[in-house]
Amino acid sequence: MNDAPQTSSRTSSDLARRHKRVAMICVLFGSTMLGAAFAAVPLYDLFCRVTGFGGTTTVASSAPAAALERTVKVRFDGNVAPGLSWEFVPEEREVTVKLGETRMVVYKATNLSSQDTWGTASYNVSPGITGSYFAKLQCFCFTKQHLKPGETLNMPVVFFVDPAIVEDGDASRVKTITLSYTFFPTEPDAKPTAQVGTTKTQQPM
Repeated sequence: MNDAPQTSSRTSSDLARRHKRVAMICVLFGSTMLGAAFAAVPLYDLFCRVTGFGGTTTVASSAPAAALERTVKVRFDGNVAPGLSWEFVPEEREVTVKLGETRMVVYKATNLSSQDTWGTASYNVSPGITGSYFAKLQCFCFTKQHLKPGETLNMPVVFFVDPAIVEDGDASRVKTITLSYTFFPTEPDAKPTAQVGTTKTQQPM
C-alpha cells in the first residue's frame, strides 16, 4: 500500500518530463520553419538559376526591333505565403501580346497588418518550356520589399515573349503563358519608419 503514492509521484514526474520534451520539440520545429521561410526565397532563386526549374525566365536589356503578328495570351497570378499579412494581386489578370511586343503589367501589394513588414517574391512561369522565351526588362522578384502598416506598393513588370519561340517545336504550340509570383516573409530592416497608409510606385527603368 505504501508503493501507491510513490508510483503516482513517478508517473507525474515522467509525464512532466514528456510535456517539457514535447514543448522543446515544438519550439525547435517552429524556429526551424521560421528560418526556412526566410531562407526559402534565396535558396529557390539559386536552385532555379542552376537547374532551370520553375520556368526560369531570361533578363533582357532591350526588346526586339520588331514584333511578329502572331499573338500569345499571358496570364498573371499573385500569391502570399503564410506569415505575411499582405494582399497581392495583378491589376490585369490576362493580356494578349504580339511576339516581341513590350508590355507592362502592374502588381499591387498592400500591408494589411498594423506593423512594418518585409517580403520577397519568387516566380514561376508555366508551361516551363516557355520560360527561356519569357524575357523581363524589369521585375521586382528576389528584391526585398518593405511596406509600412496600410501601405500599398505598385510594382511594374515589363516583359516580352521572344519571337524565337516560333522556332521551338514544343514551345511554339503554347497558346497561353502564366506568370505567377509568390511573396514570402523576409527578415526586417534595422530601423523601420512609422508612416501609415501611403501608396508608392516603383518607376519603370
